[in-house]
Amino acid sequence: MARWVALADMSDCPPNSAREFVVEDRVIALFNVGGTFYALDGVCPHQGGPLGQGELCGHVVTCPWHGWQFDVRTGQHQLSLRVRQPTLATQVEGGRVLVDLESGP
Repeated sequence: MARWVALADMSDCPPNSAREFVVEDRVIALFNVGGTFYALDGVCPHQGGPLGQGELCGHVVTCPWHGWQFDVRTGQHQLSLRVRQPTLATQVEGGRVLVDLESGP
């Protein structure tokens, strides 16, 4: 069953940017790609880097620590088909970005 929680105001994550938020002791990386919001588990699987502080280029975020890259739409690592970062479903309601905490890890 879905468990939607408010993560941020839409204005907290402007178009074509990434931000990091903590909700219920979970780090969540939020991305705004041209007005569409995506969310990933915010801890890079390589060495725990902050994906929400990474550089967003199109649909790809680059971890600021060691350069691992993920498609924010799917969580797919850009070089290894075996590595996929967990995604969380998002929706916008009343100017707030919500995430479904049951859709992630």
